Amino acid sequence: MTVINRKTVWIIAVLSIGGLTGGCEAPGARSRLLDSRPDLGATIGSLGVIYSPESAAIEGYGLVGGLQGTGSSECPPELRAYLKRYILTQLPEHKIDVDKLIDSLNTAVVHVGGEMPSLASKTQRFDVMVSALGSTQTTSLEGGWLYGAELRAAGRMGASTRPVASAGGPIFTDQIDGLGGSRRMGYVLGGGRVFEEYKLNLVLNKPDFETTSGIRNRINERFGYGTARAVLPGRIELTVPPKYAKQRQRFVSVVEATYLTEDPQINKERILAFVRELAVAEDKYKSEIALEAIGNEGLGKLSVLLSSSEERVRLHAARCMFNLGSDEGLSTLIEIALNKGSALRVEALETLTTSAQRSDAAAISRRLLGDESFDIRLAAYEQLVQLEDLSVTRELVARSFYLDQVAQSQHKGVFVSRSGEARIVLFGALIMCRDNIFVQSEDGTVVLNAPSGQRYVSVIRRQPGRGGATGQLKSSLDLADIIRVLCEEPVAKDKQGRGGLGVSYSQMTALLKQMSDKGAIRAEFRAGPLPKIGVNLKK
Repeated sequence: MTVINRKTVWIIAVLSIGGLTGGCEAPGARSRLLDSRPDLGATIGSLGVIYSPESAAIEGYGLVGGLQGTGSSECPPELRAYLKRYILTQLPEHKIDVDKLIDSLNTAVVHVGGEMPSLASKTQRFDVMVSALGSTQTTSLEGGWLYGAELRAAGRMGASTRPVASAGGPIFTDQIDGLGGSRRMGYVLGGGRVFEEYKLNLVLNKPDFETTSGIRNRINERFGYGTARAVLPGRIELTVPPKYAKQRQRFVSVVEATYLTEDPQINKERILAFVRELAVAEDKYKSEIALEAIGNEGLGKLSVLLSSSEERVRLHAARCMFNLGSDEGLSTLIEIALNKGSALRVEALETLTTSAQRSDAAAISRRLLGDESFDIRLAAYEQLVQLEDLSVTRELVARSFYLDQVAQSQHKGVFVSRSGEARIVLFGALIMCRDNIFVQSEDGTVVLNAPSGQRYVSVIRRQPGRGGATGQLKSSLDLADIIRVLCEEPVAKDKQGRGGLGVSYSQMTALLKQMSDKGAIRAEFRAGPLPKIGVNLKK
């Protein structure tokens, strides 16, 4: 008796699409069939190249303020002249002695650098690295604030070079992995922004007015009027349509995979070829993009792949269908996202957030907040923040970072970011600190103390190098309250209110790790990765 399992049935179904089933194939026959398929026509990507801004190294110089005597007055004359001009243009209505500001030991002249993301939009922020100049006596940038800096293409600093981005914000010095390291270098998390969104340009291999016109019309037909504009014979300017606003690189790939001509019969052959490739090829993303470029005609054949025994095939098919506007793959994506044994859970969840209806995406993300895996809970939280869901409570602390609380999570955890948006995330709020604790920062300037039986935490901050306490406040045992008391800005002398002790985000992240390690809070601690800036920016 022959047993036919689910996988066997599915393979037969795929090979039957279009009535192509036959005898048993020898190993490798299917690959040869794909290699010998008929010419499917010219794609736009075969006729030209889409040029888009690549990730590019950028740099500039600026002034960091708010230092506690750890800066320096040293500044090369040509750089001082540049900073004076720049600062005065930024503060035209304020009378300010720029030389006095630069000479203060509470400021430091710094080199600023980073990588401008490819296809960056005006709303997209990126990390920058800030370094004290090697020739100066600056000892630490901890607690400082980058007032502002113009960024130009690396190696092209000069008045005649147009700035392409700017940067500014609080300095983050890593004190988790970098304990005891130099504080002369830090980051501004999410502190960079581009000045303008760059257009995509499609340049034909062989400039020709008729072909240019045909490609422009085909792109506008497929993606909407106004997406493509012919500016010269052989050059077409592309605008990313709203549907692909969060998937700009995907838009480029889909345009490249779009066929210049359409015909019902050839479209059937194209769909069949790419459905087969998606089922068996190693590079499934290429087939997914090709099917998305063809459009809704392929939905019927794609739906067969939702029954595949291979999870990655089901994911690619469902994602393609979602991007084509079909909800048929919704249950498949939810199934993958909830599958605790799957390595594709985050991909499925991100697809739901990007393409599904907001209510569906929020519902599955909220459900995953209770998952046993910290990584999945974090991914679910990230999606809920994008959706602006009320299950995440956000507050801005000291104009420097977000304090996010996720009460629906059953598992207690603390996450701190070290790249992108600066934020502390409390999973399973309220997280209560136990009594009988004593936690002290590495440099001894911050102390948390709660003797046994005490119902509050004494929070003390000492001025570096002066010995005496500059501030002492009380906090409840609620971790969120402790963070506020430590980090909120002190109240001005002429105003009322409790305020805070002005502890930096950098120091707060290190304190949270200590509190978790010492059992002061019963919550798993995670720190995100440091910025990946691939150019040598230490000057």
